[in-house]
Amino acid sequence: MADSEIAAKGKKPHGGVRVAMPSVTALMRWVYVGRVSVAITIFVAASFYFAETPPGVIVTVAVAAVLSLIVTGASIFHTHIRGVVPGPNFLYAQNLFDLGLVTTVVHVTGGVNSDFASLYILIIAVSAVTMPIASSLLVTITAAVLYVADVVLMYPGQLSIALWLQVGVFVAVAVATGYLASRVRVVGAAGSELEQEVKRLRLEAADILRQIGSGVITVAGDGSLVFANWAAERLLAFVAAEYVGRPFMEYLNGVAPEIAIAIDATRGEGGRRLRVSGWISTPNEKLPIGVTTTLHQLGEETPSVTAIFTDISDQIRLEELNRRQERLEAVAELSASLAHEIKNPLASIRSSVEQLAASVHVDPDDRFLSQLVVRESDRLSRLLTEFLEFSRVRVAASEPVDLAVVARTAVAVAREHPDYPPGARVTVTGHCQPIPGDEDLLHRVVLNLVLNALQAADGAVEVRVTIQNAEARDLPSPVSMGSWVLLEVRDTGPGIPASLMDRLFDPFVTGREGGTGLGLSVVQRAVEAHGGLVFVDSESGAGTVFSVFLPRTKRAEVAA
Repeated sequence: MADSEIAAKGKKPHGGVRVAMPSVTALMRWVYVGRVSVAITIFVAASFYFAETPPGVIVTVAVAAVLSLIVTGASIFHTHIRGVVPGPNFLYAQNLFDLGLVTTVVHVTGGVNSDFASLYILIIAVSAVTMPIASSLLVTITAAVLYVADVVLMYPGQLSIALWLQVGVFVAVAVATGYLASRVRVVGAAGSELEQEVKRLRLEAADILRQIGSGVITVAGDGSLVFANWAAERLLAFVAAEYVGRPFMEYLNGVAPEIAIAIDATRGEGGRRLRVSGWISTPNEKLPIGVTTTLHQLGEETPSVTAIFTDISDQIRLEELNRRQERLEAVAELSASLAHEIKNPLASIRSSVEQLAASVHVDPDDRFLSQLVVRESDRLSRLLTEFLEFSRVRVAASEPVDLAVVARTAVAVAREHPDYPPGARVTVTGHCQPIPGDEDLLHRVVLNLVLNALQAADGAVEVRVTIQNAEARDLPSPVSMGSWVLLEVRDTGPGIPASLMDRLFDPFVTGREGGTGLGLSVVQRAVEAHGGLVFVDSESGAGTVFSVFLPRTKRAEVAA
């Protein structure tokens, strides 16, 4: 049974009894019952012995019984029908009436010798429980005064030590009951405060478990599910309510075997399993995860295990971005060195061949070969220039740039490019606030992405360039802080072959005949030079989407 269920049944968790003072309204119910019972009992007893009972006593008892019924009925209407919580004045009035009733009963039944004198103690005890100790002592003094006055005035011959002992008992009962009642109130208040605090902590814990993106499940020693938060239900594609208290490990083995293995190992060997890698495979998706498990040993029960697992897709993508950046930096340094080493000799070779071709003694065949060497030298020179541009991708000057204007300018240039296919359609939509950056580099980013889409298409293609402010949920969680702008280039082309996806941004990797494979590498380096990120999503035959996220603050601020 859960702790909340135990508390609802009036017990503390783990079998302890919760200390609680009955409500004043509940205590008054018993006062009403006792008052009416005493009045009716005395009246019936007097009537039964009518022949021996003086008429005055019969009348007195009858009046007391009727008044008890009237006062009790009015009190019940006030506290239980109208629902008014008894206040100090109401309680004083009830105690005074009960004292008067008991004094009447004691008077007609023999004073000190009456068997009903102990009813004073009940009234004093009830007042001590329902009222502050000072008020209870006032009720006690009133009871003692009425009792002593009745004996002194009506039974002067009964004055004895027994009377004063009785009064002493009244005071002792009032003090003892008042002290115990006050301690119970203090303990009850502390218990209620503790219960409220536990309830608050439970609600906070439940709220945290609902809000976090990591999946959390607890599996009992018998393999049944104890708990699962919403993220666990989403990641594992199941409904927790269908498995709570029922076998769960078989399902877990089917969709996330690494989690099941970690749970079994934790239960068998004890301790914890930290950051175990694995996969979740559901009909809708396959996700990489990191798993941490913890053992819970409660008494002699079979230990349960809690597993916390997180989708690490974003982390893997960012790690891949870092590795890609490192590769690009290495290739850029190599390209710059080779370009410098090759370009100067190449220029000398071209110049020499050009001079030889200009000689009057050269026959047509030699002149044709010389022109071929010059043409190929120019092609190699252009390729080396691209290598140098690739290696020199740096933010030369950072100033406010309107990305929408840059995109429209780049699209206008692309429309004039020789590779612009007939029937192609390129549009630019959206806007954003100016961002700090290098206008030339950003122009190259948009132009290369648009040309890449046009060159990859076999025939007419539609390319849509969109600029907008990025939402935090659009970015991977580790970099979702801050303010970002999204540049999206979406085409309806054939998509990117799966064999190229993992190496798409690597230098010299191209799926187009005659391409250098540097366009997307330049995009990658230019975006990272601005402190941004670039992602690609593509399906065969369903087009490709390049998403470029650029910070709206300077790179130094983003790094901070």
